[in-house]
Amino acid sequence: MPAWRVTRPGPMPSKPVELVRTPVPRPGAGELLVRVLVCGVCRTDLHVAEGDLPVHRPGVTPGHEVVGEVAGLGAGVSGFGAGDRVGIAWLRGTCGACRYCRRGRENLCPDSRYTGWDADGGYAEYAVVPAAYALPLPGGYSDDELAPLLCAGLIGYHALARADLPDGGRLGIYGFGGSAHLTAQVAIARGATVHVMTRSAEARELAMALGAASAADAASPPPEPLDSAILFAPVGELVLPALAALDRGGTLAVAGIHLSDVPPLNYQRHLFQERQVRSVTANTRADAREFLAFAGRHRLAVSTVPYALDAADRALADLAADRVNGAAVLRAT
Repeated sequence: MPAWRVTRPGPMPSKPVELVRTPVPRPGAGELLVRVLVCGVCRTDLHVAEGDLPVHRPGVTPGHEVVGEVAGLGAGVSGFGAGDRVGIAWLRGTCGACRYCRRGRENLCPDSRYTGWDADGGYAEYAVVPAAYALPLPGGYSDDELAPLLCAGLIGYHALARADLPDGGRLGIYGFGGSAHLTAQVAIARGATVHVMTRSAEARELAMALGAASAADAASPPPEPLDSAILFAPVGELVLPALAALDRGGTLAVAGIHLSDVPPLNYQRHLFQERQVRSVTANTRADAREFLAFAGRHRLAVSTVPYALDAADRALADLAADRVNGAAVLRAT
């Protein structure tokens, strides 16, 4: 089967990914073999390809927003049958026994494993996933629309929780790509006022079309103080204006797995009056099921840009250059 590999991590112009042919994987005990229909292209895939994240599996196949059909069952798997539609997300495995797992915070498990980083992901015709980490998919969406929900949607949903947005609050969103355009809709559906700051004029237009109260350049101040903010752009310099825009007691959640260096903070300007910064680390399976159920009840507008599987390198390059307005998806069929 065709599959992409990260062979030489580095900037996209250096061609860090390569399309190869490899045998169809076999599911091990407790695993599902999944025929990939669509795989989303996430900025985390870009961080893996460009070497921003350390290599966990040499030659890994990226991709962790997989919409597919069960094509085979490993030993001991029950509850699934051939042809069942499932999603494969970033979180792939946890120990189940540590103090974090025991208290429902498996995303912090020291032994956690991730699709497309620790194990091969969905930039291929087939992928395997532990059955315990395969996710149910809501109805009412196309395959293209479902794929971004499996990471962009999930991490945005978790980031929104970490941002501690009060009912009817004012939310600032910094950066407006695949994750942010979904998170904005969740917040608006819950009654929030959303202000978007992003450098892309097309993204600002999309934000306004989706119901944002305002959309301005990334470093511009919002038109009113914010109760909460989420930083999606992997740009550490934006932490300062985001904190400065917070009202007293406000919270900034940093949603990326990678962030460039944050400049020095001024305590009085950025943190005093109980402003706080929180990081965001993956999501739990409970988060995933809760968000996907929400998406089933509230029809989200998912903006996607399709690419053929054999154009994954171009999709990553377009993402790196901010040429994707919404979420890029790879069609494997």
